[in-house]
Amino acid sequence: MPLERVSQGFRDLSMSFQDNPLNNDLIGIKDANAIARSVKNIVFTLPGEKFFNPDFGSNITASLFENIDEFSALTIRDEIRNSIENYEPRVKLIDVTVEPEYDDYNFNVIVQYEIIGVNIPPQQLEFALLSAR
Repeated sequence: MPLERVSQGFRDLSMSFQDNPLNNDLIGIKDANAIARSVKNIVFTLPGEKFFNPDFGSNITASLFENIDEFSALTIRDEIRNSIENYEPRVKLIDVTVEPEYDDYNFNVIVQYEIIGVNIPPQQLEFALLSAR
């Protein structure tokens, strides 16, 4: 019978780096918000940007300048899926949906995942991928 990992909670620093007025420490984020921030950081970090871990991140930007079509959407979906599965051990990935928006020239992304060791419902993270020219 496998053991189930139970977590005490997850904490991370806010990317705003603002001070907490009560204790003059950096503001932190917890649990589901910390995991969502981590998943989003993995997706938007290019390989080579993180020191001492040159493979960390995803290479979705290469696909953002291709034609907006289903093939590009599948390539982006697979890259996001592989990156999250490789670099975020705190989640169990349920589904990644990437839909091309032909009129706005972007991709809408929905990432669904369960947080391992925490008894909360599955989480859903939505964002748009735009080519920055």
